[in-house]
Amino acid sequence: MTYLRYQQLKPEDFKRLCGVHHQTFTCMVRVLDEQVEQKKKKSGKPSKLSIEDQVLISLEYWREYRTYFHIGQAWEVHEATVCRIVRKVESALIRAGIFKLPGKKQLLDPESAAKLVVIDATETPVERPKKRQKRFYSGKKKRHTLKTQLVVDPKTKAVICTTFAAGKEHDFHLFKRSQVKLKQETKCLADRGYQGIQQLHANSRSHKKKRKGVQLSQADLQMNRDIERVRCICAHIIGRLKVFRILAEKYRNRRKRFGLRFNLIAGLYNYELGLSKSS
Repeated sequence: MTYLRYQQLKPEDFKRLCGVHHQTFTCMVRVLDEQVEQKKKKSGKPSKLSIEDQVLISLEYWREYRTYFHIGQAWEVHEATVCRIVRKVESALIRAGIFKLPGKKQLLDPESAAKLVVIDATETPVERPKKRQKRFYSGKKKRHTLKTQLVVDPKTKAVICTTFAAGKEHDFHLFKRSQVKLKQETKCLADRGYQGIQQLHANSRSHKKKRKGVQLSQADLQMNRDIERVRCICAHIIGRLKVFRILAEKYRNRRKRFGLRFNLIAGLYNYELGLSKSS
């Protein structure tokens, strides 16, 4: 019983191993257990792995991103079984809604407390597509990637919403296509990739770019530092999400499920933020 062995670990070691705290893990098990109870009438051979072990397999896959074959060998099950378990756990957690992101509608909610948001984009490398390769080739990263735009509340450090695109798409074009709307009084900070965002949202600020042969003034340099001091919070959040190596290393799976996994991991991150504030 692997879960019984993992229970003996210290809280910080369990977090290092699985990527989540004990409380989050317990919540994931409870959600999956409820889903299984609802489908008990369905005939079929029951799994030889407990619900706790199935959640551990999924966390191990996201955290370490080993192949289904290697994880199957470690757990003494077939790689197809590992694949089915991971997809089942992902679907169950998404359906439950506990780990769902607030969404871009919250930005227009009159009761929303977000007076300042930070927008940034990150890229995840993918295997070279067989078709339409140019859509995914990122000139910045010099490889094929998937791009993810995040809107973050720097006060609570929570991820509000995400948008996905092929690696070639420019950050500002992705922002326009995402149709993220902000309240007039909400201040927005972005990096140099979002030049022109003031035309869509007047209360926005981005880094001042240096023109050829013209040095930036001390006021512009200070403004850039002030923006970066707040905007770096989003980069730190992206780093925490990419502790799960499925988001950091070359993504080997079908691309259409990438958004679901990214949102689920971001939802787990938000859930743990709530736990830390309540404790």
